[in-house]
Amino acid sequence: MANIREIQSRINSVKDTMKITNAMYMISSSKMTQAKKKLSDTEPYFYALQGEISRILRHLPELEHRYFDARKDIPAEERKIGSIVITADKGLAGAYNHNIVKLEEEILAKPGIHKLFIVGELGRHYFAKRGVQIDTNFQYTVQKPTMHRARDISGVLLEQFEAGELDEIYIVYTRMENSVQSDAEILKLLPLERSSFNEMKMPLNVHREAIELYPSVEAVMDSIVPNYVTGMIYCTLVEAYASEHNARMMAMKSATDSAQSLIHDLSILYNRARQAAITQEITEVCAGARAQQK
Repeated sequence: MANIREIQSRINSVKDTMKITNAMYMISSSKMTQAKKKLSDTEPYFYALQGEISRILRHLPELEHRYFDARKDIPAEERKIGSIVITADKGLAGAYNHNIVKLEEEILAKPGIHKLFIVGELGRHYFAKRGVQIDTNFQYTVQKPTMHRARDISGVLLEQFEAGELDEIYIVYTRMENSVQSDAEILKLLPLERSSFNEMKMPLNVHREAIELYPSVEAVMDSIVPNYVTGMIYCTLVEAYASEHNARMMAMKSATDSAQSLIHDLSILYNRARQAAITQEITEVCAGARAQQK
C-alpha cells in the first residue's frame, strides 16, 4: 500500500486537474451559447435567399446557369473535387476531429483529382502528413467565425469553380443536433442542385405570382447565388464551432466526473492508510508499555 504522503500528493494533483477541466467546461459552454445566438440571428436572411432562388426556379424551370452546371461530360477520374474540411484548432474534444477526418477520407477514396481547403490546425497537420494536395493560401482558424471570413472563403471557391479549376465542392463539417448529439456531415456546395430548392412544392390550382427580374435573370442569379453560398459557408462554420465546444463540454464533463470518482477512491485509500498507520503506532506504544512493565 502506498504511504500517506504519496496518496495525498495524488489527490492534490487530481484536484488541480479537475479545476482545469471544470474551467474548460465553463469556457466552452459560454462560447457555444454565443455561437448558437449568432447562428439564429443570421439564419433567416439566408433562408430568404434560398426561398428567392426557389421562387426563380419555379417560375423559370428551363433556366440554365453556370452555378447549376454539373459538367456531366467530364469523366469521374478527371473531375476536380474540392473539399472544405472544418476541424478544430486543438484537441480535448472527444471524437470530434476523428469523425471529420474519417468522413473526408471516404471522399478521398473516390475517383477524381482532390484538393483540400482546411479550416482548423489539426486537420491541416493531419492531411499534410499524408501528402494530400492542400491549398496553402487557404489558412483560417475556426475560432470566432465571421461573415467576412465566410466571404473570403466563398470568393476563393467561386473563383476556382468558375475558372474550371474545380468541378465539385463539398463541405465536411459537424452539425449539432442537440446538446447531446452532433453528427459529421458532407454538404454539397457547388454545383447547386435544383432538387434542393424544390422541397416546397405548390399545388397546380394555387395562384403563381408574377415575377420581374432586372436587369436580367443571369444578373440576378449572379448576385443571389454568391450570397447564398457565403451564407451556407458561414452557417457551417458557426455550426462546426458550436459542435466543437459542445463536444469539448461533454469531454470535460466526463473528465471532471472521472476525477471526482478517482478522488473518492483515493480518499478511501488515504483513510485506510491513515488507519493502518495509527493502528501501527498504537500497537508499538502498547508493546513498549508491556516491555517496560516486565
